Amino acid sequence: MSAESSKGAINNGYELDHKELDIRDSEEFKELPLDDTSDAPNKKGYFEKNPKVARLVRISLYVLLHLCVVGYFSYATYHYHDITNYECYWKDNPLCGINFCTGYGMLLLLLGFIYLGLFYYYVFKPIVGHSLHRNYIRPFSKKWHNFSRTRVVSLASIALLLALLAIFVYFECRDEPQKLVSLVTPCFFILCGYVFSTNRRAIKWRIVITGITCQFLLGIFCIRWEVGRKIFECLGNKVATFLGYATDGAEFVFGDFLVQNNVFAFAILPVIFFFSFFISILYYMGTMQWVVIKLGWILQQILGTTVCESVTAAANIFLGMSESPLLIRPYINKLTKSEIHSIMVSGFATVSGTVLAAYLSFGASAAHLITSSVMAAPATLAISKLYMPETEESLTSSDSIELEKSEDCSLLDAASSGASNAVPIVLGIIANIVAFVAFIAFLNGLVSWFGYLVGLEQIDFEWIFSKLFIPLVWAMGVPKEDCDIIAKVVATKTIINEFVAYERLGQYIENNDITARSAGIATFAICGFANPSSLGILIGSLSAMAPHRRSTITAVAFRAFVVGSIVCFVSASFAGILIQEDDERANYNRIFHKLGRKNVTQF
Repeated sequence: MSAESSKGAINNGYELDHKELDIRDSEEFKELPLDDTSDAPNKKGYFEKNPKVARLVRISLYVLLHLCVVGYFSYATYHYHDITNYECYWKDNPLCGINFCTGYGMLLLLLGFIYLGLFYYYVFKPIVGHSLHRNYIRPFSKKWHNFSRTRVVSLASIALLLALLAIFVYFECRDEPQKLVSLVTPCFFILCGYVFSTNRRAIKWRIVITGITCQFLLGIFCIRWEVGRKIFECLGNKVATFLGYATDGAEFVFGDFLVQNNVFAFAILPVIFFFSFFISILYYMGTMQWVVIKLGWILQQILGTTVCESVTAAANIFLGMSESPLLIRPYINKLTKSEIHSIMVSGFATVSGTVLAAYLSFGASAAHLITSSVMAAPATLAISKLYMPETEESLTSSDSIELEKSEDCSLLDAASSGASNAVPIVLGIIANIVAFVAFIAFLNGLVSWFGYLVGLEQIDFEWIFSKLFIPLVWAMGVPKEDCDIIAKVVATKTIINEFVAYERLGQYIENNDITARSAGIATFAICGFANPSSLGILIGSLSAMAPHRRSTITAVAFRAFVVGSIVCFVSASFAGILIQEDDERANYNRIFHKLGRKNVTQF
């Protein structure tokens, strides 16, 4: 990834203004002889006077750096005997037996990506890429766009796609026909979307079908296909290991006792400071903006959605619901009502990377959490456009948008502000958990008192509310014997928040109260910020960025809250089709063994 490419979308046309120093009227200048200006102020440095020398020095440093990398890689190849440590199924493959998730294999993978990127940006793109795009790719893409948008081709493509998906589902569920129940949820919510849509005639079914199909295909790649599952398991393990380093900082500040005994406020929440610190550095360097705008461009090209909502959907894979709109802050006042709705749905349907470690500490699968956020990106755009189709013309385009750059003045300033900016997040989490848990306890006590008077002591508010979710969790593919418990988890997430829900889910898994497949489905179903406190937070943050659009934001907020929850439920339904009980049981065994808790061998 080059500095030119990472900053190009952000700092187009940005140049530093230099003020010339006028010394002609100064006393020192008047005293100088006309033919001798050796004492005049020297305005240029040595390298500015000698650009050839500067270029030679820069090239020498690059060569030295690459020689160091090659030398290190060569010695690592000689010293680390990684290939002999793993089983090999293809004896003739030279890479056979290398574990690309650890050790030498990870080094090989990282260097491969880095040098492939350098080759693309410094060799292929300037020499071949521009002419290839101008002469071949752009004309072909225009012709394909016009051809694929015709009614006959669109209907034929949709029919072929649905047929292929039906064939896959048949072979996937023929030995376990009970998994077909999971199709009830997406079909039901698509029907509800049509019935309760704000404008049925304006629904663009291409966006809806393409987005939900992408969601299912991502599920196949991340959950069902062994290679994709290994990739996301590796990614999840690396994320968990990275966030685990925050424990050292927490132990230094709070002491070993509070952290090692997993006191929530001292052992889990401090990870948010570390992750916010890291994200702020990437944001200052322009890396985060580059990644987000590339992913947003991909979503825009595949689905045909507008640039701002596509960029925000991509940003929510990594950032929280309050941070991702900051990338498009200058354009929020120009957004249509449907675009604001899509942005809010993206926030409610995903979770932030800053709180990921908290869920991991409760026993949630890192691979499932990451997969859920990735699957939600196209689904939020598709389902939000079903429930609130676009009826206005967007005022933003990919040619005019420039993502917000960091306001920090240095790398150290970015790191410090990133850690400091996590303070209100942590305090907000603590305040909301305390308040909502206490309020639900009050409602439980009140309802229990009424039940006690008529001989129904076991009834409380959570019990009543959870019963409403039993048909929903059954339709997501949860076995009947686990429906009551999973319904309680989903209800807890909806009326309190996902922190408490994941904590309770971890307890159910550890106590062998539910099957591994039910636990996996629940992990997807509650992987979103759709809860009452988040509703207020998102309304407040968006209203602060665009005060003139507050009425629009509040008008679509509750609908976005519901649709965000629906996206999570649809992801959980697809997971219900794709998750295998044996694989999931082994996954949770590894998770709880790593956490040092009871090894869950029986489900």
